[in-house]
Amino acid sequence: MAVRDLLDACAAHNFPITKEELGEVVARNDKRRFGFDETGERLRANQGHSVPIDLGLVPATPPAVLFHGTNVAVLKRILDEGLRPMNRHHVHLSTTAESARKVGARRGRPVVLAVDSQLMASEGITFYVTENEVWLTATVAPRFLRLL
Repeated sequence: MAVRDLLDACAAHNFPITKEELGEVVARNDKRRFGFDETGERLRANQGHSVPIDLGLVPATPPAVLFHGTNVAVLKRILDEGLRPMNRHHVHLSTTAESARKVGARRGRPVVLAVDSQLMASEGITFYVTENEVWLTATVAPRFLRLL
């Protein structure tokens, strides 16, 4: 999205902010969800898109284990069916159990699953990593999951 369009929309909805204030929000976001392009004139989400978009990500070799945070209400389904992207383009995975736990806590009592990403990669499953170190893959079959 063009930064100018965003700033104009904010002002039109009685929430005027400056480009500098927007830059501070982007810089201080603890999950680094957003980033500017190289010109500083466009803003984008680093991952989590629900519309088609080319993030320009290249396949990457993941660490041996990644983590997925969810809540206890959907655990049985995940263990039966695996992880699916749902309304996103990819399954999102964390590099630490603690960050996965925080993700899972957003929707209830959290549970953390360990993902055998090393085995997945050895079987030819592709992974990507975003600028804010979220790992992405198409799906995770149940056999690659272990409850922590």
